[in-house]
Amino acid sequence: MAVSKGRVLNQIRQLRTQAGLTQQDFANLVGATRQTILAIEAEKYAPSLELAFRMARALSVPFETLFQFEEEVAGPRN
Repeated sequence: MAVSKGRVLNQIRQLRTQAGLTQQDFANLVGATRQTILAIEAEKYAPSLELAFRMARALSVPFETLFQFEEEVAGPRN
């Protein structure tokens, strides 16, 4: 079974700013550091599943609205 590669995309910054929250406010709500929120928003780091659900709950959106998985499309093998 092949393992697909990809990356986790998110709408955190957009939804957080729409809610009027700073990174620090949001970090306090979800029990993370501002630096962690910064890294997740920049897609440099994927949150734990627990933190991801806390983020969605804090923003009052479904998990699927906040996070998406983008698979990398591999070219044909020769």
